Order: sequence, then C-alpha cells, then structure tokens
Amino acid sequence: MGISVKDKRVPDAADCVLRYILEKHAASQPDKVFVHFENGSEWTYAETLSVVRRTAAGLQQLGVQQGDHVLSWLPNGPDALRVWFAINYIGAVCVPINLAYRGSLLAHVIDNSDAKVIIAHADLVERLNDIPTARLETIVTLKGKPASKTRLALHDDKALDGDETNLKPLARGIAPWDLQCIMYTSGTTGPSKGVRSSYLHLYSVSAEPYHFANSDDRYLINLPLFHVGGTVAVYVMLIRGGSVAIVESFRASEFWKVVNEGRATIATLLGSMTPLISKAPPSPDDAKSSLRVGLMIPLVEDARKFGERFGCEIYTLFNMTEVSIPILSELYPSPVGTCGKAREGMTLRIVDANDCEVAPGEVGELVVRADRPWALSDGYYKDDAATARAWRNGWFHTGDAFRQDQEGNFFFVDRMKDTIRRRGENISSFEVETEVAAHPNVKEAAVVAVRDEIGEEEVMAVIALKEPAAFDPFELVEFLKPRLPHFMVPRYFRVVDELPKTPTQKIQKHVLREQGTVEGTWDREAHGLRLKRQKLAT
Repeated sequence: MGISVKDKRVPDAADCVLRYILEKHAASQPDKVFVHFENGSEWTYAETLSVVRRTAAGLQQLGVQQGDHVLSWLPNGPDALRVWFAINYIGAVCVPINLAYRGSLLAHVIDNSDAKVIIAHADLVERLNDIPTARLETIVTLKGKPASKTRLALHDDKALDGDETNLKPLARGIAPWDLQCIMYTSGTTGPSKGVRSSYLHLYSVSAEPYHFANSDDRYLINLPLFHVGGTVAVYVMLIRGGSVAIVESFRASEFWKVVNEGRATIATLLGSMTPLISKAPPSPDDAKSSLRVGLMIPLVEDARKFGERFGCEIYTLFNMTEVSIPILSELYPSPVGTCGKAREGMTLRIVDANDCEVAPGEVGELVVRADRPWALSDGYYKDDAATARAWRNGWFHTGDAFRQDQEGNFFFVDRMKDTIRRRGENISSFEVETEVAAHPNVKEAAVVAVRDEIGEEEVMAVIALKEPAAFDPFELVEFLKPRLPHFMVPRYFRVVDELPKTPTQKIQKHVLREQGTVEGTWDREAHGLRLKRQKLAT
C-alpha cells in the first residue's frame, strides 16, 4: 500500500491518498452508498472502485503513466467523478478545466498543463479547433460524438471502459506529498496560474476544518469539480467514509428540492446563493429539509436567524485554492461579515507592503503559514516568478486585505489585487482587458468590479475608442462572446476619452472603481442581453 511517515503531523498515505482511501472503504463497507447522482442512480463504495479501476485501465491503454498530467473537461456527474478518481488511481495528475474556457484562456491552460491526453464532453470539442493545442495528442470524448473534426487522435467513451484485470501496478507507492491535481485560478497581472496541489494539501483542506462532518453525512456537491469548492467537498466525505450528492450546478428555485431528493445533510452556500435562498417567501416547510449544516461563505446574513429559519447549523470560513482554510468560525458566527478566527495549525499575520505586521484593527494583507508540511500549495506550475512573489519571506501572501478585531475575528475588507469575483467565479481583469482591447475600435481598456443592484460584484469595462461615433455596444458583446467564458463578458460598458493614469502611465483603477456606473454607462442586461453557460447534452 502507500508510504508510511514518521512525522506525526503527516497522516499515512492510507489515510490521505485517494487510491488507498477508496480501496479501504470498498473493503470495509462495500455496500454503503458513496455517491448519489442527479438522475437518482447511486454507486456504492464497491461499485465506485470497480468503475474507477475500469476507467483507470482504459487510461493506461491510452498510454497514461504515473506522474502524467491529464486534462478533464467535463460537467459535474458520473464521468467527471470517475475520470478524476481514475487519473489519481494510477498516480497521474488530474488537471480539470473550467467548462466556460475558450480561446486564448483555453489555449494557455492546455499549453501550461503539459498534458498529452484530454477527456472532454463532446459538445466542447469544437473549441479546440481554432486554438493551438500544444502537446495534446489524444482526446477522449464522452456524451456523444463531436460536431466537428479534430486534429487529435479521437476516441469515444469505449476507450475508458477498460479491463480492470489488466491494470498495471504502480511504479511506486503514491506518497502524501505527490502532486494530485493542478487547478487553474485566475491571475490579475497575467494569465491564469496552475495551483499545484498535493494529496496532503487536499487532505488538510478537508479533514480538520470540517470538524462537524461525520461518516453519516452526505455533502451536496453543486459547485463544479473544476473548482476547489466542489473538489474539497467530495474529499471531505471520502476521507470519512461518508457520501456525496452530485448535481450539475446550483439552481436557487430548486435548491431545497435537490437537497431533499439527494438526502443531503451538508451544503456550501457560496456568494449569491445565500441571498437568493433567503429572499424566497417564507414557508412552513423551510425547516423541514434534510440539511443539517450550511457553510455560508461569505457571512452576509445573521447566521442564527438563517439557521433557525431553515433548521440547520451555520458556519463560515475563508479559503482560496492555494491554502487550506486558515480561518474558520464557531457555530452561528457573529458579527455579520466575520470570516472566523485562525484555526489550529495555522499562523496568520496581517502585514503592510513591507511584510511588517500592522496594528490590531488596521487593514493589511493576510499572510499564512501552516504547521503541517505540504498543507498549503507548494507553488504555481511552471511559474517560478509567481511562486516567489506569493511565498516571499516564507509566508504565503493571499493578496487579500483583512483586518482583525480585539477578539481575534478576521474580516475580509477587499481584494488587494484586481481579481473580480462574480457569482462564485474568479475573473482576471487582465484576461478580460486583453480580449476587449482586441476589438478593432478599442484603443485601450480597463476592467474593474462594480456592485450591482443586490450588492454582488459585476464586471465593468471602461474603454477609450478610436472612433467613438462608430461604437456599437451590442456588436462589442457579440465580439466577446466567442472569446470569453459567459461569466467574464462585462455587464457594464463605459466609454471615456482617456483612461486615468499615473505619471508612469499606469491606469488608476481605483478611480474607476470609486466612480462606478456613472450616468451613461451601458448595461447589457438592461438591454436584454443575459449570457448563460452552454447547456451540454445528457
């Protein structure tokens, strides 16, 4: 089996490496349900292991070896789960891709990943035809045949239906510090960065912080498996021998129906989920669901009041892809806006631009260290400069502004970088600016976050034009739709003669943010242009 370690801070591989955890539960509780799917089907632990082994054998037949990087471009469901597990089962590295990625963003991820094999939903394949595909050689398409041809060696779903009796043994045991996945998170001054995540990193996010979870719980997975929110929730239950209910996405109008049909006991309420749920008219059945615990991130409402209405316990926390929940709250945290306190095993500081600690109550950047080796990401894949910046002086720099009160509560203040968070998605202003500026009539562009009518962050592009009289906002949106994921296309467009700049010609984004959506700002949603994610065939 796996590798044993002497450092008591580090669990044995048997307790934190996906392959060994799954094998352990399949042997000890083979008939227990591990996953409930949206269509009502279920896999026990024994069935999950069998499906994963067959898929793993198929991957090996395609030439995937231990340590290889494999791209997974799939919506939540049985395929996304088995492909992730199978990649890790043979000691390979899973590299999930955001379903909305296209154009230069998609090309960058493919190139940076060093992957030779991609497993993708058939409806997504045509996006590969107009971009360079770097070292990719093989594509396996699931859910039908692609609508267009591809330059890659094409296989259908039969390629992943291997003979598990032909599985090749591992070249060596999988260690806790081995790379499990590379997860891409949007950059702010450059392309998206690939966060290196070890098995021990994912275990550290999933174990101690979720002290309220046990083997009898079922976690609702309505966040995508290409995001840390969905991945961690699965691992929370896997390491405990519990279960998960996987659905494609969050739908406010059906949230409680989905919770009860899946018999979910834990759910993450991220971003706008909380106000969308709480603004529904009160019902006598509000407190009658199967939900036992809700994670409200961020804490935007009175936790106790929300919990009492819906009959569940409420916690909150702060996390990002690179760390492992350094801040965690107690039950029914207060006041509104807190992220909680530093959890055991984490050392936190709030510092100024020179990494000197600021006084209590003052605002600075949150920096993090962990007691356990490999509990945090060890850096960004093939980006030594970004890794060095993030880990300068031996602390991980979150890039987020915080303050702390006298009781030890941490409060998120703002993003020190220019990432925009729209409906749970991290958006790189740099990447949006690049595509907006590619329009022939755009001289220069700046992209900032502004607040919409319900207080959520939205994307605004402020542009200077070459020929203002020729500007057509509808045409600009149509120009951006094939170049950007739907959630990155700006909602607001504001035209200016010149962008405000410093003497060194840096755009003063803080000025644009403070001005916000002034009179004359064009709102595409007010003109009926609401963009939605592509619906994939089932």
